[in-house]
Amino acid sequence: MNPQRSAVAIGIAAALTLTACASTGSSSDTAADTSAKTVPAAKGDGKTLTVWTMNGDYTEATIEAINAEFTRQTGAKVDVQIQEWDGITTRISTALSTANTPDVLDLGNTQVASFAANGGLVDLTAYKEDLAGGRTWLAGLEEPATVDGSLYAVPGFAGARAVVYNKKIWADAGVTEVPATYDELTAALDKVKAANTASDFSAFYLPGQYWAAGMQWVWDAGGEIATNSGDTWTGGFETPEAQKGLNDFKAFQDAYSSKASKALHTDNPDFNQLFADEKASAILTTTGSIAKALEINPKMKSEDIGTFPLPGISGKTQPAMLGGSDWGIAAKSDAVDLALVWTKIATSPDFQDKYVFGKDGWIPNSTEGIEAAQATTSEQLKGFFTAALNSKATPAAAQWAAIEGDKSINQLFSSIATGDKTPEEAAKTFDAHLTDTL
Repeated sequence: MNPQRSAVAIGIAAALTLTACASTGSSSDTAADTSAKTVPAAKGDGKTLTVWTMNGDYTEATIEAINAEFTRQTGAKVDVQIQEWDGITTRISTALSTANTPDVLDLGNTQVASFAANGGLVDLTAYKEDLAGGRTWLAGLEEPATVDGSLYAVPGFAGARAVVYNKKIWADAGVTEVPATYDELTAALDKVKAANTASDFSAFYLPGQYWAAGMQWVWDAGGEIATNSGDTWTGGFETPEAQKGLNDFKAFQDAYSSKASKALHTDNPDFNQLFADEKASAILTTTGSIAKALEINPKMKSEDIGTFPLPGISGKTQPAMLGGSDWGIAAKSDAVDLALVWTKIATSPDFQDKYVFGKDGWIPNSTEGIEAAQATTSEQLKGFFTAALNSKATPAAAQWAAIEGDKSINQLFSSIATGDKTPEEAAKTFDAHLTDTL
C-alpha cells in the first residue's frame, strides 16, 4: 500500500473493530453443489438497483467504476446509499424485513450469520463457483458467510492483524533480522527485554483481554472457539488443542507483556499510544496503528516501523483474526437477478485487483488476489497481506454477537492472563456459557 492509501489504512482498523470475524463452514467443508449455476445476464433498462455501502469501506472511484460496468451490462442505474456504523445492525435488520429493502448490502463479515438465520439474505450457494471467478476466497471472509453449508454473502475485502514493531529498539538490542519462526521471535524478544528493563516496558504488549490476538495461539494449536453439529453449537476451549493454545498464550503474555497489561484491553491505555511512546517494542494490530503511531509521535519515522505475520509454534504463521466486508443480497429484493450481476462485478478478480486493492488499498478477497498484490505492496505492509493468507474468524452463529457484547470472551483470556483461573477452569466456565448462548 502506498502513501496515498494512508486514509484507507485507518479505515481498516475501524472495520476490524466493528467486524471481528468468522466461523466454521469453509469452502472445504461445503459439499460440492451439483446444481451450480452461472450468474445470468439481466436486462434492467428503466430500473434502479439500491446498494448500501458502509462509510469508509469503498472509495467513490471504486463504487463508480462498479456501477459504470453494471450499467453497461444491464442498462440499469444504481442508487448508492452510504450508511454509518452507529446503529447499523438494527437499521439493516429493519430494512431486510420490509418490502422496500435495499437490494445489495455491504455487511461486516461477522454480521452475515445473524441476517441469514433470520431469512433476510438470498442463498447464493448455487452461484458460488461462478462468483469466485476461479479464485480461492479467504477463509476469514467466506466462513462467516457460510451458514449450515450454504453461502449467504460474497467476500468483498479484508483487513488482518500482524506484528508491528519498532526497528530501532530491536536493532539497539541486537536484533536486525525479521523472525521467521516462533523460536526466532522469542529469542528476539528476549534480547529486547534484556536491553529494556523498565517495569512499564513491554517487549511485546499483549493485554489480557485482547481475545482476538489470544485466539491466534488457540487456532495455531488446532483449537476452535466452537463447533457445530446440526443446530447445536458446542464450546471448544476444553479440548486438548485449545488448552495447549491457552497455555501457550499465557506463557507468551507472562514473558513479554507488562504485569499491568494482564487485566486490560487495547483501548485503556491505548496500545497505539504505548507503541508511539516506545513503552512497547511490538504489538499485534492492524495497519491503522502505523498511521496512528506516527501521528502521536512526530519524531517516530515510518522507516523505523516494520511488520511481519506472527509465527506460530506449529511451524506456520498463526491464523489471523480477519475482519472485513461481504456483499449480501436481500431476500425481499425485487431485482435479485440485477443484484447478482452487480455483486459479481464488485467481487470479480478484475475489480479486486484494479480497484479494491489498486485504488482502495484493501486486502483482496482471495489468496490469488493477495499474491498478485504482493508485487506492488510496500515492504511495511506485506506483513498484513501475508497474515491474511492464513485466516480465521468467529463462529457463523446467529447469536455470536451476544458473546462479543457481554465480553465473556474477553474475560476468558484475561482470567487466564491474571492467573485468577487456570486455563481448565476458565474454559469450563466459558464453554458452558458459549454453548448455552449459541
